Amino acid sequence: MRTRLLPLLIVLMAAVLLALGVPLAVSLASAQQQKVVVDRIDDTAYFAAIARPAADTTTGSRDELRILSRELESYYEVYGIRAGVFLPNDTPLANGPTTWFLPESGEVRDAFEESLLSRRSHDPQQVWPWQRGRLVVASPVIRDGDVVAVVVTDSPTGQMRSRILDGWLIIGAGLTAAMLVAVGAALRLTGWVLRPVRVLDTTTHAIASGRLKSRVAVASGPPELRRLARSFNEMADNVEDVLEQQRAFVADASHQLRNPLAALLLRIELLAFELPEGNAEIASVQAEGKRLAQVLDDLLDLALAEHTEADLRLTDVGALTAERVAAWAPTAEAKGVRLVGDCPPTTAWADPVALSSALDAVIDNAVKFTPKGERVEVTVTSNGSASTIVVADHGPGLTDEELARVGDRFWRSGRHQNIKGSGLGLSISRALLAAGGGAISYGRNEPQGLRVTVTVPRTAPTQ
Repeated sequence: MRTRLLPLLIVLMAAVLLALGVPLAVSLASAQQQKVVVDRIDDTAYFAAIARPAADTTTGSRDELRILSRELESYYEVYGIRAGVFLPNDTPLANGPTTWFLPESGEVRDAFEESLLSRRSHDPQQVWPWQRGRLVVASPVIRDGDVVAVVVTDSPTGQMRSRILDGWLIIGAGLTAAMLVAVGAALRLTGWVLRPVRVLDTTTHAIASGRLKSRVAVASGPPELRRLARSFNEMADNVEDVLEQQRAFVADASHQLRNPLAALLLRIELLAFELPEGNAEIASVQAEGKRLAQVLDDLLDLALAEHTEADLRLTDVGALTAERVAAWAPTAEAKGVRLVGDCPPTTAWADPVALSSALDAVIDNAVKFTPKGERVEVTVTSNGSASTIVVADHGPGLTDEELARVGDRFWRSGRHQNIKGSGLGLSISRALLAAGGGAISYGRNEPQGLRVTVTVPRTAPTQ
């Protein structure tokens, strides 16, 4: 979320800074040019005052004309600005340099003709730093209401463009500094706003992974998010209480029913002595009673498995699996099933007791459903992140619909109802593995059979 929110804030702040900086840069350029234009207007007014007596054909003297020419030449030599006083017929009265004359067209000609109408030429167009234009200013020399001459100045713009560029660099540096400050503020703001969201996401993942004691800290962040964190904690407390009550009910019910069931089975045993030997009804009642006792024991184990926290430690999965294969080998041999294991040494983080119990349930199922003369293969492998234990049998296997339901509580395939079991063994295995960050999955074993994969992590658990 931060990667989406932060660019949006940066773009908005950049737009605001540009909206302020661009008009400021334009205003600076305009002010610099206006300063130059005003200075040239003052210069043309000065030259017009000198040129007025020199332009008088009746009273003008050569001395006045000489003074005017010297002023214009000095002006050009000192400032590099071409200036001249031209009569209405384009004849130069005095100019600096002396080789400068009115062109046939262009800005100088336009300014000259505009001043012949008894008004100063318009302000020239804005010159930008990347342009090489010139500034032309023309003022009429008026005597008795008539234009007797025109003073024209043609100024280079190099220095003015340099000053504009320097001002723009200062503005750019200021905008960059302001942008850096804005980015820092945006980072702090997004961190402050989104920190509770990240904590909430982490806590939600932890609860979904089975760590129901996880809660969200509500000490920082906007008021709305703090209120959301408190509501989330209340919801998590209520969910934990409900789950705890459910587990306690299952455990208590399983425990409380065992004693009456044991007494009932004992009375059935005593009653069997009063009946003829081999009575089918009493044998069926005894079998159902023992099955009910097994279900109660499995329910209690499931409740304990879902409630107990895993004691994770670095475990040699290969050695533990080889031990469980050796323990189940006599049972498999008695049924006529060959149980083989390929268990190279490999370590992973697991609860040894929980992993042993899960393997017992998986291997028990594999041996139970594998027909005589077939074999069950147990293979241990590992990669960089996890160790896997694969138990593959060559029994009847499961259909796609059955694979989707295998591991559900009390679920058993309709084809296996006559085989002893409660339908809770794989559910207990899943609960035991999930408590330690492990997992169990099911698939087909080619050409036939069931393939059960137990996965345990190799990375250390995070606190």
